[in-house]
Amino acid sequence: MILRVIAAVVAWAFAAALMVAANASADENAYTGKIFNVRDFGAKGSGADLDTIPIQKTLDACGQAGGGTVLFPPGTYLSQPLQLHSETAMQIEVGATLKATDEPKDFLPPDVDWSEILNGSKKGPFVPFIGGRDLTDITICGGGTIDGSGARWWVPAEAARQRQSGYTLPRPNLIGLSRVKHLVVDDVTLQNSPKFHLVPEECEDVLIVDVTIRAPEHAANTDAIDPSTCRNVLIVNCTLDVGDDDVAIKAGRKIPGREFASEDITVAGCTFQHGHGMSIGSETAGGVRNVTVENCTFANTENGLRIKSDVKRGGIVENILYRDIGMTNVKAAITFTCSYMNNSARDARTSPPDNVGTSGHNIPIYRNIRVSNLNATCPKAAGLISGLPSSCISNVVFDHVDISSETGLTIQNATGIMFQDSELTVQSGPSILAENAQITGLEAEKYSGN
Repeated sequence: MILRVIAAVVAWAFAAALMVAANASADENAYTGKIFNVRDFGAKGSGADLDTIPIQKTLDACGQAGGGTVLFPPGTYLSQPLQLHSETAMQIEVGATLKATDEPKDFLPPDVDWSEILNGSKKGPFVPFIGGRDLTDITICGGGTIDGSGARWWVPAEAARQRQSGYTLPRPNLIGLSRVKHLVVDDVTLQNSPKFHLVPEECEDVLIVDVTIRAPEHAANTDAIDPSTCRNVLIVNCTLDVGDDDVAIKAGRKIPGREFASEDITVAGCTFQHGHGMSIGSETAGGVRNVTVENCTFANTENGLRIKSDVKRGGIVENILYRDIGMTNVKAAITFTCSYMNNSARDARTSPPDNVGTSGHNIPIYRNIRVSNLNATCPKAAGLISGLPSSCISNVVFDHVDISSETGLTIQNATGIMFQDSELTVQSGPSILAENAQITGLEAEKYSGN
């Protein structure tokens, strides 16, 4: 226990240092050096004229000059996909909107047709609206808006999901940046992405601060922030209101030379409004460790705190700290499941199928998780902790946790589950339903099972 506390303090100290350094980097990139105004390169900002060519020329000129700030004055800049260069700050000013076209062919290779995506014969590849890889020192800032024009994409995506539960129709992401070192996204609004909004992949030293991300509640697969195989990430003071995961930390593959693909990630002071909550997974094969989520509020989300994976894409998830969390009208406060079946909050009230696999190279392992100072009201279940017979979820501590819900917390295939100064208040049934679970800290009469 002492070691875990020390680790949490060290992680927070590191995150604070990262924030200071990243803010300094943002200020340096965005507000010093040469300014490249997109209007000087011919962008009109009318919302009707296509500004792709002048915007890309501006970005290219900035890159060729060794870096600087690409300035978007007030206006609406309609564009096809754009590529960034190193040492670039995109400063989208208040009153400026960088708006994506909604034409599928703009995001696909010439030899792939949108109809082939719809019939399932091809999956893409799509390019993101704003993309780049193998870069250093990228900043997106300025108080303006990046809009993905997602409405045209959501209708067929929802139809495909209705035909096949859990299916994600391939679509472009709004911002997709790969292997970037020193990435800052500061004080912008991201909205209406066709699919995920902000996807840093295999990035290091990432600061996402004061960002608002919005999509309609029922827009399919519109995750807000998905750090994937990233290290040293701080997400702070963001407002997230989307149609899928608000934050999803992913580790879909091993990264050469790294024991854990995703590590040292802090989410602090964020507001979750609608969406599927704070997730780790479902891709965890590369391993996730040292995650802190603190001082966050949740209202009207499908889930609260969620770790999700399955036997096809599981790995080690360890050293996870949740603290100082408030939830209101969240369908399930806690969902830690090793048999994720793409059914969101329903995981909290359904047992895994009897035939779920229990061996192989991608078995999920969850361990060393602490939930401290959580207060939640849930109209449905308190939640679910569900490991596998061969891979029990282990060492989960609930410290000063107070959950009021319709039904209780299901705990199965789990060891070392400890409650300290905690209370589960339910409207019907026992507060805990236990099966193959080792639980301490609550009176025996408050739960059923073994």
